[in-house]
Amino acid sequence: MSNDKKLKRNEKDTKDDMIHLVDNLNRDEDLKFNRRAFLKSAVGASLTIGLATLPFSVLALNSRDEKSNRVEIAKLKDVPKDSSINFNYPTDDEPAILVHTKNGELKAYNNKCTHLQCPVFYEKEESVLLCPCHRGFFSVDNGQPLAGPPQRELPMIELEVEAGTIYAVGRKIRHGEE
Repeated sequence: MSNDKKLKRNEKDTKDDMIHLVDNLNRDEDLKFNRRAFLKSAVGASLTIGLATLPFSVLALNSRDEKSNRVEIAKLKDVPKDSSINFNYPTDDEPAILVHTKNGELKAYNNKCTHLQCPVFYEKEESVLLCPCHRGFFSVDNGQPLAGPPQRELPMIELEVEAGTIYAVGRKIRHGEE
């Protein structure tokens, strides 16, 4: 192929057959809308959106109050040893149970059996948490299932005692053996 033909092949009004195979492409538009331009636009848009939302992220992180999840449960004197009380944590729709064990420890768990969400109760005689629906038993010490159909432990609620008041301060979903 001669050099003249090669040069004319890239011209728009040439009668060369090779140019007619790609009639739907316009070289000027092809240069504007290539992969590199697309990637530059996508990265630029991502950075712009990221920078635009940065102030809101900083405000959200700074406005977190350390005691926002802190909920008063009861006065320590109102919960005698070897007894339990029910409360709601972290929201009013989520029941929980606080147990003051025989040896004076405070333990709290979500009050829904991990099998079918039935409520659990503190069984004083055996010092266990009992789900009466299918006779599921959980350890008061760590919330692990001891017998029955439940396979997962009860979510543990972290506690703090300050000036004679018991507070729920957090929740551990998977806490493992203790």
